[in-house]
Amino acid sequence: MNWHWLTFFGDTMLLLPCTVIIVALLLWKAETRRTSLQWLLLIGSAGAVVIVSKLAFLGWGIGSRAYDFTGFSGHSALSASIWPVLIWILASRASRRLRQAAVACGYLLALAIGVSRVILHAHSVSEVIAGLALGFTISTSFLLMQYSRGTRIRHLSAGQLSAVLLLPLLLVMQGKKAPTQDLLERIALTIAPIQHVYTRADLLKGRLDADTSLITPQ
Repeated sequence: MNWHWLTFFGDTMLLLPCTVIIVALLLWKAETRRTSLQWLLLIGSAGAVVIVSKLAFLGWGIGSRAYDFTGFSGHSALSASIWPVLIWILASRASRRLRQAAVACGYLLALAIGVSRVILHAHSVSEVIAGLALGFTISTSFLLMQYSRGTRIRHLSAGQLSAVLLLPLLLVMQGKKAPTQDLLERIALTIAPIQHVYTRADLLKGRLDADTSLITPQ
């Protein structure tokens, strides 16, 4: 398994254009334009939670030593928010059973991306679980709202489907990562009273110091 390739499917460089695609497809028909607002509010909320949690740690060291938590995993949260919804829209021509299977694949893809973040040591288990929980809450809430309203997405022809998938496919082939972490670090340095951002090493050192103090003879 190429975990580096898989983890790119949760990168902002790919998922932001996918978010734009979702909005564009929902704006396509007048009856789903209200749905696009719901989607923007939900995905915006998820992004805000991730950003605030990361800035809180980078700028003020707010995290959990006990759970090795420095903020929500952005890859996990965005993947779990976006992939089930995008696949639900793209599978609009399929039968209900096939659409359900397709959405399930979207959930499994997000889960696999979360696992890749742990295997690549990009995030701790707690950060990935928190990110997935946040993202699955967003996507499931959105899909349940559309199910309750009986929302109908305009079917895409084979040509339209190919055009929609062209940009994400090109980005996957290019494989460039978004400089999200660097940007957040610069923001933290600007708004927080620090000269250097907090790192996971700072968090773990604090935990080790605390553990050592418990066994050091007085």
